[in-house]
Amino acid sequence: MKRGDYIKWIIWIPWISAIAILAIRNRGYKEVDLFYQTTSGLSIGNVYALIVYLVVLALIVIPGFLVGKRSFCHHLCWMAPFMIVSRKIANAFKCPSLRLAAKPEVCIHCRGCTENCPMSLPVESMVEQQQTESAECILCGSCVDGCKRGAISYIFGRGT
Repeated sequence: MKRGDYIKWIIWIPWISAIAILAIRNRGYKEVDLFYQTTSGLSIGNVYALIVYLVVLALIVIPGFLVGKRSFCHHLCWMAPFMIVSRKIANAFKCPSLRLAAKPEVCIHCRGCTENCPMSLPVESMVEQQQTESAECILCGSCVDGCKRGAISYIFGRGT
């Protein structure tokens, strides 16, 4: 885990705990309104909703200017722990899923895969070690598209 990656866990654990506690206290969910406060396609029905929208937008944009590329995803995203935990569970039970496969013998070390990775992962060294599994990988395929020789590809298989 890189420096700052723990912040998303500090956000996620109280958030998911609060949701679970409130659901238990209220004996489950009575109704779910997916279009709560949504009029004309936007959920900005009043000035307070606009303020919340702008604050959330600032939380996403400002860290990018201060810390760098995809800073929100690396440090603040409250969805990342869901993806990390579910990936670890899938790997533990060897569930078939979309994965990256590496062929290090084909790699010419052009760094196209690493340069294209939006999550700033060291993809080239991951290919060399034939270890393409990373908790931070979002399986976007930018490394697959950036590889001129096809040293990285998608597979559908079981975890290791």
